[in-house]
Amino acid sequence: MSAADERPAPLPALAALEVAHLDWPRDDNDSEAPHSSAFDDVYFSRHDGRAETEHVFINANRLPERLAAWQGPRPFVIGETGFGTGLNMLCAWAAFERHAPATARLHLVSTERFPMTRDDLERALTAWPEFHDKAACLTAQWPAPVAGVHRLRLSERVILDLHFGDSAERLGQLDGRVDAWFLDGFAPSKNPEMWQPALFTAMARASRPGATFATFTCAGVVKRGLKAAGFAWRKVPGHGRKREMLAGEIETPPHHHPRPSTPWFTPPTTKPARHVAVIGAGLAGTTVAEALARRGVAVTLIEREAPGAGGSGNRQGALYVKLAAETNAQSRMYLSGLLYSRRWLATLDPEHTIWDDCGVLQLATSEREAKRQARFLANHALPTQVVTGVDAEEASARSGVAIDSPGLDYAGAGWVRPDLLCARLAATPGITLHRGEVTELIPGANPVTHEGGWTLSFKDGEPLVADQVVVATAALANHFAQTAALPLQPIRGQVSAVRLPQGAEVPTLSRVVCAGGYVPPATDEILSFGATFAPHDTDTALRDTDHAANLAELEASLPHFTAALRKAGVDLTPDHLEGRVAIRAASPDKTPYAGPVPDAAHWREAYSTLAKDARRIPDMPGAHHPGLWISAAHGSRGLASAPLCAEVIASRICDEPLPVERTLADHLHPGRRLISELIKGQTNG
Repeated sequence: MSAADERPAPLPALAALEVAHLDWPRDDNDSEAPHSSAFDDVYFSRHDGRAETEHVFINANRLPERLAAWQGPRPFVIGETGFGTGLNMLCAWAAFERHAPATARLHLVSTERFPMTRDDLERALTAWPEFHDKAACLTAQWPAPVAGVHRLRLSERVILDLHFGDSAERLGQLDGRVDAWFLDGFAPSKNPEMWQPALFTAMARASRPGATFATFTCAGVVKRGLKAAGFAWRKVPGHGRKREMLAGEIETPPHHHPRPSTPWFTPPTTKPARHVAVIGAGLAGTTVAEALARRGVAVTLIEREAPGAGGSGNRQGALYVKLAAETNAQSRMYLSGLLYSRRWLATLDPEHTIWDDCGVLQLATSEREAKRQARFLANHALPTQVVTGVDAEEASARSGVAIDSPGLDYAGAGWVRPDLLCARLAATPGITLHRGEVTELIPGANPVTHEGGWTLSFKDGEPLVADQVVVATAALANHFAQTAALPLQPIRGQVSAVRLPQGAEVPTLSRVVCAGGYVPPATDEILSFGATFAPHDTDTALRDTDHAANLAELEASLPHFTAALRKAGVDLTPDHLEGRVAIRAASPDKTPYAGPVPDAAHWREAYSTLAKDARRIPDMPGAHHPGLWISAAHGSRGLASAPLCAEVIASRICDEPLPVERTLADHLHPGRRLISELIKGQTNG
């Protein structure tokens, strides 16, 4: 099989999935269970649905005894085809709580091609009042029907990754491995499209040695598919009126290269981390620190000043993204990040004390931007709860102020207090804040063998030893010898702010409005707006010229709002404004770096053939600096990218499935620029 044949399917366009079409028939006892009108099949039996799940999936996979004996530092991983109502996952969660040790963690992965609406899901799960609290947690975080991976934090020890889309395609993109499979879904006679050889092959490739499976069906197509993929199956007693079912385990895992067409992105082998040093306490660093501490890893968070003192220290930041008119990996990553940040913030701060999902209006103040937005809407049929096009009249109604331009409305986006967010994350139990400036990273923490771990040298003070290190210092992230090959562009940005007079009839925004800059609703009688964008400028002094530029952008985007502010007595002159300057960092392709740090010298030598012929791909995994990671280049979209990138890094360190598709994990990989430079050398040479 060629590398091209092994390549995962391309990512789908940004689009809404078709939701499940249900009817709700009642039986003689006036009980109801959801019935799929498309597949003419029920999701579960109202009378014995839970008993059937316990028999078919929980007990046939021997989960009670396996969970009770689980001592690994990584989570136990269950994979499922066909999430449906979530009954199987809720039963697995309950079994985990009953049987697993207090230190164990559970990771659930489930695919779904036709997700239910939130209302239908809530209605279906009322059949199981014993799961009321768990069902409420699930439905509160239930994502919009967008293709991709949606990570939900169900409890301190349980994570659920919903992979919306075709099961075979989704599992083909899964970056992680599974211990037990729930092979569910509508019966093969009702849903033959799911029960295809590609599904069983994807399951086998994602299975750990010894992975088990169970399924209610004994259909020949299932037995043949499982055997061909390397699973050993056996018939076991079924449940209720069904005499037999199948159970088994992976017998001959397929020998394949995980990334045959991009071997450089092969993940490094990781060792359990007991202590991780995170350098930098801005958004990138504090989100990684919190993600690791949540998994029980001891974290030393290192910062020269205080959490959020640098580019993450603004009073308000916009939680939004600007998606490309045509589908690309960057847009998919940022959309995933936006949706994840919103769920993550809702779990972290349900009282909304440091954020507000008030919505974001992205205005088309020029003909060029209007045409771009029109192309975007034509190419991407996303759910209206994610983004929708609005005319000037609707934009005015949604923002609360008169607007002359059409735009895109992101109803679930909003604004965040990044300064307070960083401080809250840094205070997470398990994180120790260490003041200082790291000058050098020395591999090998063992004073005798000089193997394993890292020694961090400081400008002042004693060195620090850690098992692994995450670099998250924005524009300074490539100042270490190991990260020097990663290009970063410093970008100066100045935000302006004005204090609003008390008692005056000051106009009020009800949404964040973005165009060339952004302006969120005022907080604490202070209206912030900005920001300037000055690449390669690292001066941190306030400038009246930048205040003037921010005022000009505010006036151009919201002329009626600006006029109303002046009428209310707000002094909008540069010398009356407050402000703050921060230095952001961006990569050349404007995508963050999130992942293991490559050994640049090794990559340039190992993949030098790409400079002559990009089709000559050496069958050699990329070498990385062991236990060294980076989260950087988030630019001005860190609120939408940093939390998801933190999950990517923490998941990789802790050997659990990633919250993004394999293609997006590769897109975020810090080594992508090295490969790009080699290939460009071929064409430019």
